[in-house]
Amino acid sequence: MKNVLIIGATGQIGSELTMKLREHCPGGNVVAGYIKGAEPKGALLESGPAEEVDITNPQMIADAVDKYSIDTIYNLAALLSAVAESKPQLAWKIGVGGLYNCLEVSREKGCALFTPSSIGSFGPSTPHDHTPQDTIQRPETIYGVTKVTGEMLSDYYARRFGVDTRSVRFPGLISYVAPPGGGTTDYAVDIYYSAVKGEEFKCPLKPGTFMDMMYMPDALRAAVEIMEADPTRLKHRNSFNIASMSFDPEIIAAKIKEYVPDFKMSYELDPLRQAIADSWPDSLDDSCAREEWDWKPEYDLDRMTQDMLVNLRKKLLQQ
Repeated sequence: MKNVLIIGATGQIGSELTMKLREHCPGGNVVAGYIKGAEPKGALLESGPAEEVDITNPQMIADAVDKYSIDTIYNLAALLSAVAESKPQLAWKIGVGGLYNCLEVSREKGCALFTPSSIGSFGPSTPHDHTPQDTIQRPETIYGVTKVTGEMLSDYYARRFGVDTRSVRFPGLISYVAPPGGGTTDYAVDIYYSAVKGEEFKCPLKPGTFMDMMYMPDALRAAVEIMEADPTRLKHRNSFNIASMSFDPEIIAAKIKEYVPDFKMSYELDPLRQAIADSWPDSLDDSCAREEWDWKPEYDLDRMTQDMLVNLRKKLLQQ
């Protein structure tokens, strides 16, 4: 992995992954692919090349691959869960049509391809506790349907055409860098902002709603490590369960109160997000990732909470 194209580089994951890969691949090109209206700014623009790449336009992808001699594509373009439910046709166009374009370019140009899946690829009939790597996947959201389709399509291209496709199923991701983008798990980002601002947090999910979560530094490291893993060890490709922590709103609020004693939380339930959350796993079994490419998280809830509070205070002071 030397010359990398990141499609969706200005999004929630892409903005941070681009910077990490530029540190990780100092001798190559790490290209920030963006769409009109979401151009890179600041350090993201100044630290490396950027190129307009609309995932629904295969020629744009191919041109960028040729221009920068790309060997690895990170396909991060997607509508997040709650947003996708309001725009299902667009979610399919980007999530499945866009992936097909990336797969075809990767097949023609010999690129490796990373396309993240999600805990949203599971559904109500999936075992919710310690969800196995290989289990029933019958999601009830368009976001989940696109993720399952993506896993199967990527496996097909690996098996049929030899495309080096790899993926992880991301839990809910928590970060102080990029603002929340409309995901069901984003309450676990918003809650820290409220705590630092001294505001009461109105939680959209009810107590007892457990979901798998992960701090962004662990997620970024997973996205890099899976693409550099020894392919001879990989029994799975698309997509690996990865896990770090599981909690409900009461647990994360109690942890924040350890460091912000005056923090208050009340409930203002969002029926759509609650229904989505109820259909997702409470916790994942990530033993296959640990066995096949030595995955191991570095952050638990306590360490993440301390880091989030410190960095959000710095961020808000600078604004």
